[in-house]
Amino acid sequence: MTPGPKSPQRWIRPGIQALSAYHVPDPGKLVKLDAMENPYRWPPELVEQWLDRLRSVELNRYPDPGACDLSENLKQFMQVPEGMQVVLGNGSDELIQMLALAVAGSDRVILSPDPTFVMYRMIAEVAGLRYQAVPLNGDFSLDPDAMLSAIEQTQPAIVFLAYPNNPTGNLFDAVVVEDVIRAAPGLVVVDEAYAPFTDASFMSRLGEFSNLLVLRTVSKMGLAGLRLGLLAGPAEWLGEIDKTRLPYNINVLTQASALFALQHVATLEEQAQQIRSDRAKLAQALQGLDGIRPYPSEANFILFETPHGDADRVFSALKEQGVLIKNLTSSGGRLQDCLRVTVGKPVENQAFLEALQNALKS
Repeated sequence: MTPGPKSPQRWIRPGIQALSAYHVPDPGKLVKLDAMENPYRWPPELVEQWLDRLRSVELNRYPDPGACDLSENLKQFMQVPEGMQVVLGNGSDELIQMLALAVAGSDRVILSPDPTFVMYRMIAEVAGLRYQAVPLNGDFSLDPDAMLSAIEQTQPAIVFLAYPNNPTGNLFDAVVVEDVIRAAPGLVVVDEAYAPFTDASFMSRLGEFSNLLVLRTVSKMGLAGLRLGLLAGPAEWLGEIDKTRLPYNINVLTQASALFALQHVATLEEQAQQIRSDRAKLAQALQGLDGIRPYPSEANFILFETPHGDADRVFSALKEQGVLIKNLTSSGGRLQDCLRVTVGKPVENQAFLEALQNALKS
């Protein structure tokens, strides 16, 4: 059937029509362990202080377009090396989009391992770039030969490396990451979204490699609702990427709230340490369940494998018992039969474990 003259099928790019929108399930009243969020809220006294701060915000005025005060505070908190610059985004997703737009061209390639964060592929396709996925090894480590070969063949404009990786939770070998940075003809963006839950980072190595950028977010440290990300690296790169940023992209409430949070960062750091401790306990409990294979994690979630062909049933059984996690088996490949659970509060983790035990028995 020929599309009408004013139909979306005539005007929307075929590549966009072929995409599926990013789906976020409604958790309802379920125990929500599917989105890698920090489960802890601020204590009531801190909430009151935050609300007092917001009362002074002038909503009738545009925000500081460069979020200069916030940028400087984030640079200090995230230990951005001297001489490096930062650009802020409405979450790290916007920064990934800005990067893609800055290098976009029909013959340009974005490359990353597979499986990894789905937005690298989605944003590449939206921006009209070709996307090249390079399969990980069976243990979800980087395949050095495959990565270097793909870089040589495709000459990517950007290589994205999630560190730790999502959805697998593991850290890639730092030596292999260095080899990728040296071999890449364009940018290598090390995405450290889960930095609060690991001691590994490439932030201190900015400037050592002329094509290295580091991406961070405040979402996993307990501020997911603010939608605030940071891209750090040499000024010669960030000055060009910043041209793709829409004006006033960091609103006044986000700027005020993030500055307040950074003044009380000890609370967030205590929460991250609690999550690290609970992650170890949850991993140990999963290891003790017959038929379940948890994978090592340096993030705030654990990927685990269920008995062959059983992931959909186990996922549904968990939902029926009031627990929502992430079902990855439809992704296929190494993620077939895999589910991913966010580390929640101890009571939430226990509810998940009990529901999982019941699901495995049924």
